[in-house]
Amino acid sequence: MSDFALLDLFREEVDTHAGVLTAGLIALEAGPAGTGEIEPLMRAAHSLKGAARVLGLDAAVGIAHAMEDGLLAAKEGRLALTPARVDVLLEGVDWIVALAQVDEPDLPAWLVAQADSADDLERRLRHLDQVPAAMAAGTSRVEAAASDLEPMADSKSSGAEIAAPSAETEALAVPAPGAEPSAAGTPDRSIKISAEVLNRLISLASESLVEAHRMEDTLAGLETTRHGLGRLAALLQKEDPGGNALRLLDEVCAGLGRTLEALDAHARRAASAAESQFRELVAGRMRPFEEGTRSFPRLVRDLARELGKQVHFEIRGGTTRVDRDILAKLEAPLGHLLRNALDHGLEPPEERRAGGKPAAGNLRLEARHHAGLLLITVSDDGRGVDRERLRRKIVERNLTTAALAIQMTDAELFDFLFLPGLSTRDMTSRVSGRGVGLDVVQSMVHAEGGSVSVESEAGRGTVFRLQLPVTRSVLRALLVRLGGEPYAFPLARIGYLAALEPAELKTIEGRSYFVANGANLALVAARELLGMAIPDTTADRIHAVVLMDQGESYAIEVDGFLGESELVVRPLDTRFGKIPHVSAVAVAEDGMPVLILDVDDLFRSIASMLSGGLAVGRRKGAVPERQRVRRILVVDDSITVRELERRLLENQGYEVDVAVDGMEGWNALGLGRYDLIVSDIDMPRMNGIELVRRIRSDARFERLPVMIVSYKDREEDRMAGLEAGADYYLTKSGFRDDTLIRAVRELIGEAVV
Repeated sequence: MSDFALLDLFREEVDTHAGVLTAGLIALEAGPAGTGEIEPLMRAAHSLKGAARVLGLDAAVGIAHAMEDGLLAAKEGRLALTPARVDVLLEGVDWIVALAQVDEPDLPAWLVAQADSADDLERRLRHLDQVPAAMAAGTSRVEAAASDLEPMADSKSSGAEIAAPSAETEALAVPAPGAEPSAAGTPDRSIKISAEVLNRLISLASESLVEAHRMEDTLAGLETTRHGLGRLAALLQKEDPGGNALRLLDEVCAGLGRTLEALDAHARRAASAAESQFRELVAGRMRPFEEGTRSFPRLVRDLARELGKQVHFEIRGGTTRVDRDILAKLEAPLGHLLRNALDHGLEPPEERRAGGKPAAGNLRLEARHHAGLLLITVSDDGRGVDRERLRRKIVERNLTTAALAIQMTDAELFDFLFLPGLSTRDMTSRVSGRGVGLDVVQSMVHAEGGSVSVESEAGRGTVFRLQLPVTRSVLRALLVRLGGEPYAFPLARIGYLAALEPAELKTIEGRSYFVANGANLALVAARELLGMAIPDTTADRIHAVVLMDQGESYAIEVDGFLGESELVVRPLDTRFGKIPHVSAVAVAEDGMPVLILDVDDLFRSIASMLSGGLAVGRRKGAVPERQRVRRILVVDDSITVRELERRLLENQGYEVDVAVDGMEGWNALGLGRYDLIVSDIDMPRMNGIELVRRIRSDARFERLPVMIVSYKDREEDRMAGLEAGADYYLTKSGFRDDTLIRAVRELIGEAVV
């Protein structure tokens, strides 16, 4: 090797051409290939060969050259690209990709260590005709297709036209003026800009936009001055008609008018330019969904062959725009869902034929925008979730009783699929059977402010639906007024707005509600949720924001509506920690800071508090009911576990509130008095250990008893919980009705105070 200065360029070449080869080979494997389908792959192999030769990477030159010869033989009809032969070609791609990922100082030693494997690989590539034409035992054909995707240059293939994932996931391609055409004949007009630089540019653009809009206030002030001068001129005319002062004043007014017209035109141009700049930069954060799916056709193809299954894999909605940060986090969860569908969902060919299905199963990954959100689905036409097996597994794990398991709805039952360590498989394998994967999916989706749901029909298949924000950078929001300050609700989460007469409100048990569409709708004061003072007087009209989610609705009372706005979202300083019911901050067009409310946080807290009998939602003057029993807060992200614990404790006479994660539990603590906290460990947003530490660091709760009930039964897990400040650690694997109740009584005594 002679020149490492070009190593970064080599990595970019590998990134591009390896993607072309991988996607093209998978597409060609499905059937006979024409010249148009093979030529782009030959060019990619040729380009890799040339790039490796420049750096003196002889092993890579030999492998790329052998791949090019094999593709030429396929083009000329001398070689059929069977799955077994495609395997060898893909090995060549993998070897070059691995080489490109080695750090420069480690490269010489790596090449020495890989010399034998490189020689063996080159030999097999040069003798592809000796690789058995028939598929080996346990393998099967895999087809991959993609729709709504931009085709690769010069490729007419209808297969999986998806490029390889970029190694620079934190960079953005931005058009560069004067760029030279690339070797492929298409202009390469892009440069790399880091995500940090892009974020700073967006911040500066948003400030420019704010400043441009501030000019409107200046113009309004000058216009007021002009009107004042006009009135003064009228007075002077009465006092001194035809005087010099009046003529001078007229000249001043005329000059001011001309200046105002010029300034107004300038302000409009500045605002338009700032708006365009801002939108262009924000659009730079949005990437097509296909950029995050490039590795999936290969993943599906290899795993299907390993499992001896046939599958037609389809990707739809590749051009759907997604925030780059969200897209980067989607690869692992979606990979888990695809593996799960292949291993658990799709049946082997013989089983499918016996059931009257085609031998090849259908697996689809789709992305689209819906109601202001990003909706991603992973669906298959396999056997579906075995409900009885799942019920049996959760009962065997002591996660619920057999009686409760039978009564569960599909939504409650399928919620167990996301529990760590739970698998419906009786035997483990390299792919699955250990219960690892779906909990990762749920954790990621929750962390990004989204939700995941499952639908399944026996013998017909399963659908996983992920609902996520389209972007975390820009938010279309409703601005409201609270205590003289602006706050923002994400517009996509609002059902409708309501303006009510006080006479329209009714009260049940101290809580306010009104009738909407024939149903009672609870009204909760935003001031009370946010810990603000409640006005002593009642307004003439009550303004409410109605939030809707999965069939549930709640109304939040605000002081007034300020209108819609597009806000640049900025994360809160990490030193503040998580502020209850607030997700981020923004700057309004008038320069005022705006807190963006966390709708999921608000929604879950309201639901939990209203069902638990807390004082939230009571209007001024309402008297809360007198507490007669000890109160317990159960914090667990599994709806079924929460329900089981709630029923067990309520059957013993305790009052129970529930929270779906540590953050909601922490919010509930600030709004109600509890005698005991019962918490899980593994939860999104804030886990149980973090919750215990926060409780112990707050003087208000330092003596509040806390019990951890977790699936983790290792000694180090127990010690971690106790060291964080928990008073009791109970494992769910050894959970029994009397065990939990006995532990609760040991900590706080009987239910009656």
